[in-house]
Amino acid sequence: MALKVLFALDTARTQYYHFKAIIVAGMGLFTDAYDLFCIPPIMRLIGRIYYTENNYDVPVEVISPMVSLALLGTVIGKLVFGRFGDLIGRRRVYGLALMLMVVSSLGCGFSICTTQQCVLVSLGFFRFLLGVGIGGDYPLSATIMSEFANKRTRGAFIAAVFSMQGLGILMSSGVTMVVCTIFKALQHPKNNTITPKEADLVWRLILMIGAIPAAMTFYWRMMMPETARYTALVEQNVLQAAKNMEKVLDVSLSQIAEDVEFPPSPPPSYPLLSREFFRRHGRDLFSCAASWFLVDIVFYSTNLVQSLVNDKFLPQKNKGNAYDDAFAVSKFQALVAVASTIPGYWATVYFIDRIGRVKIQMMGFLFMGLALFASIAAYLHDESKISFLIVYALTFFFSNFGPNTTTFIVPAELFPARFRSTCHGISGAFGKVGAIIGSVGFLLVSHKHQVDKNSDANRISMAGALAFLGAVCMLGMIITYLLTRETMGRSLEENENEDETQELCFLRCVTDSSSV
Repeated sequence: MALKVLFALDTARTQYYHFKAIIVAGMGLFTDAYDLFCIPPIMRLIGRIYYTENNYDVPVEVISPMVSLALLGTVIGKLVFGRFGDLIGRRRVYGLALMLMVVSSLGCGFSICTTQQCVLVSLGFFRFLLGVGIGGDYPLSATIMSEFANKRTRGAFIAAVFSMQGLGILMSSGVTMVVCTIFKALQHPKNNTITPKEADLVWRLILMIGAIPAAMTFYWRMMMPETARYTALVEQNVLQAAKNMEKVLDVSLSQIAEDVEFPPSPPPSYPLLSREFFRRHGRDLFSCAASWFLVDIVFYSTNLVQSLVNDKFLPQKNKGNAYDDAFAVSKFQALVAVASTIPGYWATVYFIDRIGRVKIQMMGFLFMGLALFASIAAYLHDESKISFLIVYALTFFFSNFGPNTTTFIVPAELFPARFRSTCHGISGAFGKVGAIIGSVGFLLVSHKHQVDKNSDANRISMAGALAFLGAVCMLGMIITYLLTRETMGRSLEENENEDETQELCFLRCVTDSSSV
């Protein structure tokens, strides 16, 4: 029976439930992007409120821990929730991850007290918890979508889940601009202060609004059945797997019931991270983890690139109204998202099942590297920063039409069902370690640039940082070419690197089932 269930999943036509699953699974990624991209304007507001003595600049010693705590929480969430997703089931821990995200988002907004130190400590604590929830959502969302999808459009479905980040960026920018506009309009005409006292409420409100879309999908997450693949292959409950599939897809139980009942073959007995595990899956795990690590170094170091663009296109922090300041930052982020980030996501959705994961990942790394190398000349010789803005946008486009998306997809397709969520979590955890290196390390370089923009030493240092990022991209392309296996158009069971006898047995049984 199990084999007919798997065959039916692989060959099922695209149905309403697939699109519903994209929305429900993608809401965690939506919240992730919302909370990531609302931080820059919020830091502008916090600087206005609590750092008047520092020219409204939040010190790098404060920003670095704030960024690191969220990413450290993400590392822990990926490892813990990823493992539990394989041990006790995807569905049982899926709602917990989302609820943790909702509660911690609200906690970030409520951040107790109004003194500088108390607010920052509270905000850092809830940002850490938020990171844990976001980290847990990554492996579960990718795994659930991969196990519900058919093999023909599986890549597009998982990429569509990941593309919800783009909507999160737009939502973050839109909410910030709307809230700032409303509070500015409500400000008394005679109140000419550049930092109204209500600004302390504004940044809290922006953070808390991000919890609403995630909370709205909690019910549907709880109503999702366990995936048929997990039920059949890990829990060894073939009949329940067929019933779970019947609940969500347009297929009757009679269509996926075997003519002769037989128990499913038990999964291989080797444990996680054993010598046998590394013999069969070590190369795939290293490829996924290394690629994710490298792309996140580059992707999260956009703090560096953002500072170079901000100098030219955003207002000075000590001029104008605080609401105008936050509005300008959000508007800039929205324009970059519409022009480059979101098109990159949807280019992957369209092409992922046409040209394959490996080619897209290699191409993305290559063009990201070329754009970063080109940005060196733009930075050193173009005072207008227009050319720099163009290559900045290209880097975002080829990041998402490339490794930033494919590193989310491939780990959900390569590993056996009983290790799938865990290995996705391990790969993603290595990625977030790279994110910590990228965001914190290059934040320090960016800070030096802001302190003394005209120093020849700092200009050379910035150019060297851009060259380093370009080299990281080229290394990612090489690793992808040498180690990453293509998964396009194959069932998840075919992609598992198991014994030849098991693969041949599976393929033979699938062929027999399809001919009945």
